[in-house]
Parts: sequence; structure tokens; C-alpha cells
Amino acid sequence: MSSKKVAVIMGSDSDLPVVKKALEELKSYGVEYECHIMSAHRTPAAAAEFSAKARENGFGAIICAAGMAAHLAGVIAAYTTLPVIGIPCSSKNFDGLDALLATVQMPSGIPVATVAVDGAKNAAILAVQMLALSDDALAEKLAKAKADMISQIEAKDKKLQEELKAL
Repeated sequence: MSSKKVAVIMGSDSDLPVVKKALEELKSYGVEYECHIMSAHRTPAAAAEFSAKARENGFGAIICAAGMAAHLAGVIAAYTTLPVIGIPCSSKNFDGLDALLATVQMPSGIPVATVAVDGAKNAAILAVQMLALSDDALAEKLAKAKADMISQIEAKDKKLQEELKAL
């Protein structure tokens, strides 16, 4: 287990199908996490309190998933010095463009790293990379994952080349 945890905060339970991909990825790296629902608009005091105490509660990074207005990551980032990663979630109205813009367009001094719309797996990997800066075991797991990706692509290319010879 990593020495630091990752907080995964959703604006609504409707974000869970997206967030599950981040939770699965964190688990695959052996990173402990907590997952909560907090709203930038409906429970701003709870979001502020959680993020203000996140470092002392053992967190090393915070992932925030929200759709539509998507102010959650920005509110969380306003109250902590920990890195915050935003996952803009798609919605029926604007396919996630509104959430993407709300998450990525932060004012100077309040950075939020932002992944693709519904990009929960990358949010988790980015959090793991942040924790791996001070955790050699996690860094080794990341290096192995990269090597595995290379091997998979090389195998697919080899198969393609064999199929092309048969044409």
C-alpha cells in the first residue's frame, strides 16, 4: 500500500459509472482511496472542510468528478495545497463540453489538472504518478504498466504484419 491515500469526490451519485474506472485503477496499483459525494453548490461547507483537512488526513491527491457546471474541483482546489485532478463528466445537454470548460478554466493561483471528459482512468494514473514522486514501489508499478503497454502494442503490430502478408 502507498503511504498516501487518494480522495475521489463526486458531485453526484450519477457520476459513479465514470468514477468506478478511477477506483478500479487505484485499486490495481494498491493505492488506498476514499470516495465521497460532495457538491460545490449544495454542500460547499462540507467540500471546503474536507479539502482543508485532506493533507492532515493522509491524502496525497484529490480527484474530483462532476458534470454540467462542474465547479467541484475548483472549490476543492481553493481550500487545499494538494494536487487536484478534475474529471469533467459528460451530460445529455452538451456532451461534457460545459464540464470540461468549467474544470479547465481555473483562475491563476488555483490550478486543477484536468483529464478528458469521462477520463477517470487517466485521472487515477495521474494521481498515482503524483504519489510515485515519493514512493519508489509505486514508481516501479508505473514503469511495469508502461512496459506492458509497449509489449501489447508490439504484439498487435506483429499480428497485423502477419495478416497483411496474407492479403
